[in-house]
Amino acid sequence: MPQIKTAVVILNWNGEELLPKFLPSVLKHTPRDDAEVIVVDNQSTDKSLQVLEEQFPEVKTLVLKGNLGFARGYNEALKEINAKYYVLLNSDVEVSEVWLEPLVQALDEDSLLAAVQPKIRSYNEPEYFEYGGAAGGMLDKLGYPYCYGRVLNDVEKDEGQYDEARSIFWASGACLVINANLYHSFGGLDVDFWAHMEEIDLCWRVKNGGYKVGYVPQSVVYHLGGGSLSYDNPRKLFLNFRNNLYMLYKNTPSRYFLLVLFMRMSLDGLAALSFLFSGKKQSFAAVFKAHMAFYRNLPTLRFKRRMLKNSAKPSWHKEMHYFSFILAKKLGKFEQ
Repeated sequence: MPQIKTAVVILNWNGEELLPKFLPSVLKHTPRDDAEVIVVDNQSTDKSLQVLEEQFPEVKTLVLKGNLGFARGYNEALKEINAKYYVLLNSDVEVSEVWLEPLVQALDEDSLLAAVQPKIRSYNEPEYFEYGGAAGGMLDKLGYPYCYGRVLNDVEKDEGQYDEARSIFWASGACLVINANLYHSFGGLDVDFWAHMEEIDLCWRVKNGGYKVGYVPQSVVYHLGGGSLSYDNPRKLFLNFRNNLYMLYKNTPSRYFLLVLFMRMSLDGLAALSFLFSGKKQSFAAVFKAHMAFYRNLPTLRFKRRMLKNSAKPSWHKEMHYFSFILAKKLGKFEQ
């Protein structure tokens, strides 16, 4: 397969309703002279493939052998795609006119810039940022992710306050543009994550390798969010709690390793008790199961940490502003 400059890769699972709603904007606003739109189907059980065949016959489709999840699904698909840059785009994202060009240009102009994301606004409330990416992802030193434009559940209205390009800690998997060679050289997404926080883990590894992650506000997309799992779904809670521990175990600098893990596991315990006392038994069970999965996978995590230390020493980065941004916010000392 000859190399194309940019492959816009949409991983689809049971998206027969999402594809007709969101794919047309991608096809309309993606320049076809040096970019190609590819839909990767994660063994959907609905009529997704029929929709693609009947309504979007011009779109190249790859069908995976089973539902491989977000991480493995992308890893397997991208092995088959020869491009300079990959765009990992959620199936519930509407893009705007001239959305791709600024992202690609940013990567072209800076060889140390490994990945970028656009400004991500809410599809349902277009004047506001979207929870899962907003104006670029950050991380505190306890592993809690937040964004410019979104802290905890507080989402800001876009009033131009984040209209300058900047370095960020992580780019959202809703629309992540990454150098293909670096994606593969850093091992891609960690398949053990299945879904959720795998893009943060990848960005942390890339940054440990000396590269940068950036936010490009000249590009704007609109994300529906919760397209596969709602925010309070017990399965999503399980993945978020488990994967956060995975990520911290792999990437936390040795000097702070035991302290950070102890504090996070203690705070997770408090969160679980809060769920239990508020009658959310499924949420309590999700946190408990997440920790059990973490313990079971410790041998694999130890091996991964050793391998990562051989290539890129785990470290903090300037984009990690606080030891606990939650505490800073409650004390009134939090500033973006």
